[in-house]
Amino acid sequence: MKAFVFPGQGAQFTGMGKSLYESDSEAKKLFDKANGILGFSITDIMFAGTDEELRQTKVTQPAIFLHSVILARTMGAEFCPDMVAGHSLGEFSALVSVGALSFEDGVKLVAARARAMQKACEATPSTMAAVLALPDEKIEEICSSITEGVVVPANYNCPGQVVISGDEKGIDAACAKMLEAGAKRALKLKVGGAFHSPIMEPARAELAEAISRTNFSSPKCPVYQNVNAQAVTNPEAIKANLIAQLTAPVRWTQSVRHMVADGATSFTEVGPGSVLQGLIKKIAPEVELNGRQ
Repeated sequence: MKAFVFPGQGAQFTGMGKSLYESDSEAKKLFDKANGILGFSITDIMFAGTDEELRQTKVTQPAIFLHSVILARTMGAEFCPDMVAGHSLGEFSALVSVGALSFEDGVKLVAARARAMQKACEATPSTMAAVLALPDEKIEEICSSITEGVVVPANYNCPGQVVISGDEKGIDAACAKMLEAGAKRALKLKVGGAFHSPIMEPARAELAEAISRTNFSSPKCPVYQNVNAQAVTNPEAIKANLIAQLTAPVRWTQSVRHMVADGATSFTEVGPGSVLQGLIKKIAPEVELNGRQ
């Protein structure tokens, strides 16, 4: 069985989507339509913007979403998933690609999500950190023990790699304890804020309003969602999980394991970069890996 997966924030690069725009008339139409919906020329930033411009949450999220979704559209019969999943933002790409959301509604929701998250980041100085070579249970225990700030596990990326999220005090205290406990590294990341943590609660409430006004359909195949790592096809459940995702951890390791248990033998990453292929190789080394960029 074939699984298709979609990357999240961090996969962006200058020039992303440019060759697609220039070589495929359908892709060009979709990029131009997105510029109109967003109210600014995101393609200018994608094709020629600086790293700093591309790193802004309000730009990064729609840019990665557009690259991934439009690429899937241009694959034609080659895009034939039995199941899909997306890492954080990538869940929106996955949902549009399998018909649970229209392209237009997907662009609007991703833009709303990005704006809401940017506001939450600006309201509370916060960050994330990657913790390497420490068991998940130990990381959870240490996060729970921190009293001088907010810190929670945010991304279960693969065995031996978990990202934690919180305010500066909480992250600093947790990183020190992780290293004391034997972590190989506990490294702060260059991100705009504490994604997938309680600090995103104002963004979650704002996104919930936008999602409640949006029409969702049953996807053409199961979507393995971040919050529960389970196959979901019910539109109402998909909506609830998307809303919960902003303050809940991304259970990527668990998602991939469940997809493999349910029969996935090959995974194709659709979108910029190859981060997910690297993670999947560590989670399920027996599967076939492909990428479309």
